[in-house]
Amino acid sequence: MRVEAMNGAGGGAHVLGEAALRQYREDGFTVVRGLFGHDEVEALCAEFGALQAAGRPVPGHFEPYPGDADPLRAYPRVLHPHEISPLARRTLLDARLREALEELLGEEALAAQSMFYFKPPGARGQALHQDNFYLRVEPGTCVAAWLACDVIDRDNGGLEVVPGTHRMRLFCPEEADAQASFAREYVPPPPGLTATPVDMAPGDVLFFNGSLVHGSRPNHSGDRFRRSFIGHYVGRSAERIGGYYRTLTMSGARVVLAESEGAGPCGTEFTPHASQAPEPGPNGSG
Repeated sequence: MRVEAMNGAGGGAHVLGEAALRQYREDGFTVVRGLFGHDEVEALCAEFGALQAAGRPVPGHFEPYPGDADPLRAYPRVLHPHEISPLARRTLLDARLREALEELLGEEALAAQSMFYFKPPGARGQALHQDNFYLRVEPGTCVAAWLACDVIDRDNGGLEVVPGTHRMRLFCPEEADAQASFAREYVPPPPGLTATPVDMAPGDVLFFNGSLVHGSRPNHSGDRFRRSFIGHYVGRSAERIGGYYRTLTMSGARVVLAESEGAGPCGTEFTPHASQAPEPGPNGSG
């Protein structure tokens, strides 16, 4: 099933139209098609492609293991890239995202983190989960802005969402299948609800509530990456967040929030095989 998305950027209108806002309120997510141009997406891919090709670790941000049999260790996620890349920082704080986020939050938005995923062919996915289980924003929740950098569908491990779960509590996760998910946490869809795939094109942005159950399956495509740039945001009224998340205004000024309990990086990775070196640094999500 293809989720039909909203196009809120045309004709000088607001980034999000009424239909998109209604879908977000009712289902917990909405997609804005073509919010970023192909040249902007290509620049992001080139930036992170060069980082991966260099094969050098950037402590706290990028820990590659070139040639590793696990595609996610050869092409690991880049964590908080806005702290090491001016392009990533501009993307995280982009005015188009700011406008949409402030419509969704109903107040000033603060940026909490950024990530870039390569998700090469053969990579595992991430089992269904809720982002605010990790960020622990209080009061309220977070909002994700998930920018597609490739054609994304079920075959190459696109996102799946469980509409309506944004109105539910944070669930206690079960343990995921390590053969299909890089992260330990798994939240089964509540009774009567099912996961729905979201197909996307380069430049599309999926906005979703931090309590929405979502995840992805492995990349079975054989020859297609599923690259994406993700930001997480909170409202200015938030008082607490996990210590891993270093909040900024959308103008780039640091805003220090009190640290919430029980928080951590998005997604707790399974321990690498004993034959592999342990993977240092925090884990990403998505």
